[in-house]
Amino acid sequence: MTQPNPIAFEIAGFEIRWYGILIAFGMLIAVLLACKRASYHGMKDEDVLDACLFILPIGVIGARIYYVLFNLKYYDSLSDAINIRAGGLAIHGGLIFGIITALLVCRHKKINPLNLLDLLMPVVALAQAIGRWGNFFNSEAHGGPTDLPWGIMVDGVKVHPTFLYESIWCLLLFIGLSYFDKNKRRAHGQTFALYCIFYSVERFFVEALRTDSLMIGPFKQAQVISLCAIVFGIILYRFSSKHFPIEDSK
Repeated sequence: MTQPNPIAFEIAGFEIRWYGILIAFGMLIAVLLACKRASYHGMKDEDVLDACLFILPIGVIGARIYYVLFNLKYYDSLSDAINIRAGGLAIHGGLIFGIITALLVCRHKKINPLNLLDLLMPVVALAQAIGRWGNFFNSEAHGGPTDLPWGIMVDGVKVHPTFLYESIWCLLLFIGLSYFDKNKRRAHGQTFALYCIFYSVERFFVEALRTDSLMIGPFKQAQVISLCAIVFGIILYRFSSKHFPIEDSK
């Protein structure tokens, strides 16, 4: 398999990249599905849309800030730092900024924050499954050399398509979380907790294959964050079952 062309098309000499198209498409699908599922969570679709209008741009900004902070030596100017068209978004930064924004929106609108996060996390996983293909077109977020038949060529070397591993896992996570979220016996926060657990388990192991990891000293930061998220998710899941049953909020 040859390396893909990262440019989808041009408009008046301006290059439109697959990276941006796929991330934008993933976000659009996520918003539409979130609004469609709003009534199931006892929320108005306009409240969900309002929340997404804040969460998405701030999440993208957070993802870029997070990535740049761990790669400062590669950026010589502000224009380089804010140029996301060529890649360079860290999902953990986007999640952290996005979740904080969601909490602030919920406080303003007097919405149960765990209810909103339960609503959003399945579609977040779907958006990740779609957006990860932007890494394929940018020939980034890949693993080391491999002889496996599904390896991809990057700079003349056959490597692990770690973007594909994560895309498949996130698609399965979307399906699993969507099914679980329909369980009337679940508690507020448990869908969110399961996202934290299962996405982080996958990310911990896939990150071990990647060659472009962001680092915290000698450790891969995504693995450190993943371990913390797994512990947090387990605690939240157990705590929610005792303290945040859905019937208590009706």
